[in-house]
Amino acid sequence: MGVNKRAITSEDLSKIRVVKEPQLSRDGEKYAFVQQMARNNQENDSHLFIHHLTDDIPIQWTFGSVQDHTPRWSPDGTELAFVSNRSGTDQIWVMSSTGGEPRQLTNLKNGAAAPAWAPNGKYILFTTSLKKGEAVTAEEEENGDTPAGPEPVVIEKLRYKSDAKGFRKGKRVHLGLLELKTNNIEILTDGEFDHHTAEWSPDSRQIVFSANRDVDEDVSNTLDLFIIDIETKDIIKLTNSTGVFSHANWSDDGRKIACIGHELEYKGATLNQVWIMDPLSKERTCMTLKWDVQIGDAAIGDIRSGHPNPGPVWSADQKHLYFLASDHGNTGIYQMDMAGEITPVHEEENHVFGFSYHPQLNLFVAGISDPSNPGDFYKIDINEKGKVRLTDVNADFIKDVHLSLPEPITAKGEDGWEIQGWLMRPADYEEGQRYPLILEIHGGPHAMYANTFFHELQVLAAEGYAVLYTNPRGSHGYGQTFVDACREDYGGKDFSDLMRAVDHVLHTYDFIDETRLGVTGGSYGGFMTNWIIGHTDRFKAAVTQRSISNWTSFYGVSDIGFFFTDWELGARLFDDPEKLWHHSPLKYVNDIHTPLLIMHGENDYRCPIEQSEQLFTALKHLEKPVTFLRFPGANHELSRSGAPSLRIERLHYMINWFQKYL
Repeated sequence: MGVNKRAITSEDLSKIRVVKEPQLSRDGEKYAFVQQMARNNQENDSHLFIHHLTDDIPIQWTFGSVQDHTPRWSPDGTELAFVSNRSGTDQIWVMSSTGGEPRQLTNLKNGAAAPAWAPNGKYILFTTSLKKGEAVTAEEEENGDTPAGPEPVVIEKLRYKSDAKGFRKGKRVHLGLLELKTNNIEILTDGEFDHHTAEWSPDSRQIVFSANRDVDEDVSNTLDLFIIDIETKDIIKLTNSTGVFSHANWSDDGRKIACIGHELEYKGATLNQVWIMDPLSKERTCMTLKWDVQIGDAAIGDIRSGHPNPGPVWSADQKHLYFLASDHGNTGIYQMDMAGEITPVHEEENHVFGFSYHPQLNLFVAGISDPSNPGDFYKIDINEKGKVRLTDVNADFIKDVHLSLPEPITAKGEDGWEIQGWLMRPADYEEGQRYPLILEIHGGPHAMYANTFFHELQVLAAEGYAVLYTNPRGSHGYGQTFVDACREDYGGKDFSDLMRAVDHVLHTYDFIDETRLGVTGGSYGGFMTNWIIGHTDRFKAAVTQRSISNWTSFYGVSDIGFFFTDWELGARLFDDPEKLWHHSPLKYVNDIHTPLLIMHGENDYRCPIEQSEQLFTALKHLEKPVTFLRFPGANHELSRSGAPSLRIERLHYMINWFQKYL
């Protein structure tokens, strides 16, 4: 380890400052952002900061045991709207650009989110959840009937629950309009549909938004673009229910709309494309069809999640669009002209997790992470080379701990395909010593390990393990054919890719002890962990997290199971139950001999905990070495955004398990 540096620990998770959501002011002289940090290991606080581009240090604007986020500048730059739970639920607040106390703008029964100022400064658009006929504001609710006790949940739709929000209870997301002069609130949309990612037209008269408003909305997976007129409430449908379109932005002259989308050609494995639409004729053109790269941020880690995607944003002269794209383990910023020619604005071995763009000044404030830094903000001027660092929020932490920097590796699949990955040496690595190896497998499966900071991997390296993580087929970052290649073949060549990557590092690096191999992963990575130990005994310990063990039951209990099994395995339960069972790790439980630690969140609706219950019961009944760890109140996002105390305990149990068996 480095001189005077200590090993990173599980507890360091609560010391890392996470910055996100940069928002440049209208004059381009400063930007607002959110900084998140754990409070007493129980939950995360987030506060707003303001940073003048000419100053060295940002200024903290909000304080207390609160979660403040989604800052948005008013058109004249005199105020900053944001979302805060300081009154008990998420509501929209505003404060002067000169500072002072924030004031509450909304008091909605079910809270408010996603504030967006009208360009004329007269309105703030927002989203809120409502049942049919439900009171909008808390004041209206107080005058109504209050239930005397708990009520049953009536379920009549397939999409009755969500891993992010729990049981829907009839609530749908609607667009609301706050008139600032009168404080009048008006709900713009109706129907039993969810409405998202809304943006104003330049004349402040129309709003473009995404929704599935089809009659078969409960079973279809399309997402259309619509325009609503705020005066007449007329809604125009721009797309034709054949794909998924979102993150729309108007050009300054109002004649074009740019968005991200695809036509579901490869179901959930379809690459995003950039599209340009004419809001009058509804004609749309795919601008990136010849570019075999995923539009947007596909990188995963365990420090940050849920970053808003700005979508494709327009230059001032409307001759270019700027957007994020993910390629070969990196996420960068790219420029596209109206002929579809694409050039990089920022393309390095790192992860751009968000940006704010100023069209008149042609500059970005970009959030960037790499394996040695959890994330900071940088200024990128299109007319200048390189980037200028603006923040160093984790300077003391990084100065204090020793980090293991990953080495890129390339393995060959059984058909010659190249499999990209990274190997981290143990933090206390010494020449001539031999070390155990842990294989980490990402979820998705259509996600991407990347050149970003990953606390869990650093902790395992600090505990004396070599860590291998790869992007097997099915991962984003390597084109459409590659990301689609695992569908209908779970446990086939994706499994082979992982085993060949292990073989590659064992052959290449003589410091790895092939008799002490461990494996872990979450979600799809948990499925693959279960699959691996049911098909080979080469791993001496395994930790499966929020996993899938039985596709036949997953079909009916997951919030996405009724379509995901068809999308990914090519079969529905009542059409081909044998295929679902063939790909189920539970089928091979008699062949599992590897000691297994099972970890799962109680409130996981994406891969419900019954998946782990089935696996644990079968293994325990067969008297196999297994332990089951349940995390109360945790959903599928436990490792990324769960309670810090549970995330830390999760790492403790994982480390102890590997120490026991490796």
